[in-house]
Amino acid sequence: MPELRESLNQDQLRAVLAAAGASGSWDWDIVGERLYVDYRFAELYALPGDDLSAGFETSAFFRAIHPEDRPRIRIAVAGMLAGAALFSKEFRVISPSGAVLWMHGRGQSHLDEDDQPVRFTGLLVDVTERKRTEERLRIAQSAGGVGTFEYSDGFATVSVSSEFCRLLGLHPADRLPVRTINAVLCEGEPLLIPEGSQAAPPDSLGGEFQVCRGEDRERRWIARRGEVLRDADGSGYRLLGVIYDVTYAKLQEAALRDLNDTLEHRVAMEVAERRQAEEALRQAQKMEAVGQLTGGIAHDFNNLLTIIMGSVDMAIRRTESSADPRIRRALDNAMKGAERAAALTHRLLAFSRRQPLDPRAVNVPELLAGMSDLLLRTITEAIAITVDASDEIWTIEADPHQLENALLNLAVNARDAMPEGGALRITARNRSLSDTAAASPTDPGGEIPAGDYVAIDVVDTGTGMDETTLGQVFDPFFTTKEVGKGTGLGLSMVYGFAKQSGGGIQIASRPGAGTCVSLYLPRSIAEAEQSSDQLIASAEMGSPSETILVVEDDDDVRAYTVGALRDLGYGVIEAHDGASALGMLARHEQPIRLLMTDVVMPRMSGSELAFLARERQAGLAVLFTSGYTRDAIMHGGRLDEGVELLPKPFTMKNLASKVRELLDR
Repeated sequence: MPELRESLNQDQLRAVLAAAGASGSWDWDIVGERLYVDYRFAELYALPGDDLSAGFETSAFFRAIHPEDRPRIRIAVAGMLAGAALFSKEFRVISPSGAVLWMHGRGQSHLDEDDQPVRFTGLLVDVTERKRTEERLRIAQSAGGVGTFEYSDGFATVSVSSEFCRLLGLHPADRLPVRTINAVLCEGEPLLIPEGSQAAPPDSLGGEFQVCRGEDRERRWIARRGEVLRDADGSGYRLLGVIYDVTYAKLQEAALRDLNDTLEHRVAMEVAERRQAEEALRQAQKMEAVGQLTGGIAHDFNNLLTIIMGSVDMAIRRTESSADPRIRRALDNAMKGAERAAALTHRLLAFSRRQPLDPRAVNVPELLAGMSDLLLRTITEAIAITVDASDEIWTIEADPHQLENALLNLAVNARDAMPEGGALRITARNRSLSDTAAASPTDPGGEIPAGDYVAIDVVDTGTGMDETTLGQVFDPFFTTKEVGKGTGLGLSMVYGFAKQSGGGIQIASRPGAGTCVSLYLPRSIAEAEQSSDQLIASAEMGSPSETILVVEDDDDVRAYTVGALRDLGYGVIEAHDGASALGMLARHEQPIRLLMTDVVMPRMSGSELAFLARERQAGLAVLFTSGYTRDAIMHGGRLDEGVELLPKPFTMKNLASKVRELLDR
């Protein structure tokens, strides 16, 4: 706090604290035995705010802390007053309204020239929503049967969830010794967690393990998935992953094997049909596992990311160039982290086919031509790029933005497979399938229904893959890249997009002979729309006469959205639910130009609100926002016709562009 006060005026300080989610700051004068706080701290603690410069008795610091947490915090503060360096504790406070809030207190001790503590300063950050989200995540993990773990190289214990303990039949705990975890493995099984300071990290966190549960000695099969994260300097690593029970799937596989052995002597290579059933079962299991992990919490997670990204975006815009450059760097790093989290959620939803698509008629040659500059910027000059799509190529039905993402993912994979350079060729061809095209063991893309398609081939001259690798390329989190250079979700996302679009994907590869990935997308009888680069871009600013009604049940998301739209110059009114929004439509004197509503809300959904609102005001433009739409505005994974969606999390730039686009139609 002293450093901030020296570099920022009070208004700037408040803006930074607000952007960081701070709920107050304190400055404890140890020598003078006085506590100085800002207005946020005083308001939270119900302290008189007439003259904060006079300070308060130091006992006021503990005034609002929950009685059950107060002894623990008193001990921690006593350590700071005695000269401890850092203070970082989470505890509950009781607000003046009686609500119980979770706070993260972070502070430090300041020493004089004799190394004696003279001041104790710090910040309070409201982490109530994070705590609630963690609880919801815990419930989701328990309901889905998914346990989480995190292990750091060289430590003797592992941070685990309660569901992790339950799956292994161990007593619930936040941390477990590595040896206790590995002790439940059946004889001959590889270690679940590396043991010993010299233990080498696993190549990946895949695999299935047979365990003999600690509490009842029941034998079960456990699958492990996740990532191996190496330190920047290569000196250590972390394991971050999940486990879940696959005993039933193992029994099903055993039953299928028995059936195969029996029928081989009676009805020859039905073999292909059985393999198809096994593949369908494996794909269904993968889809179910990813869906359990993402679908249930995506709505809340993307709401939180919207608040974080929006607040950081506003803080960046309002931070003066003369401010401490460390503040700008911190805000930039926060934005990058939030964007990576949003991209991860997007890819998981895409693989599990829960990503909302906006399919339309697409001219493939035109789309590929428009991607040329992007491909040239993304692919190294050591790789020759060829794009070949004749004018006779059929129009397809697909989401153009998701198609561009899928092709870019395939191009980046091809680039990484040619570290010494090579050739990348992207071609399009018309293809009619008279019968369903089934996947082979070396082509795990699944069946492609009969019909007319445009096949977009992405061909490289890279290192290629063997049959074992080909059988896993679409598995979530599977990657052949080095640790830290890939999430293993790129091809999984492309696979999910192709299937959700009504098409499919095929892959062919040999070691040393390169790889060909063929994306099959269904033919459309509609005329292709005008490409986005041919449209004239409109100014993104609005005017007060353009009134927008924002409906959002999450107070923080609504506050950010309303503030951003007002900064863009629009007239804005807000409502927390559908009933209030309909009342505002009836009372507002001037016509409302745009209804911007969340999809998933209690009592009345966004789609129900839009229907009733258009009955009251014909021609009202509607923009939906959502972090996870379920089936409210889409069917079969596709947005209903005429529906406009701004997915969460969104930045101020995304918001400005989409709103302007709708108002200018």
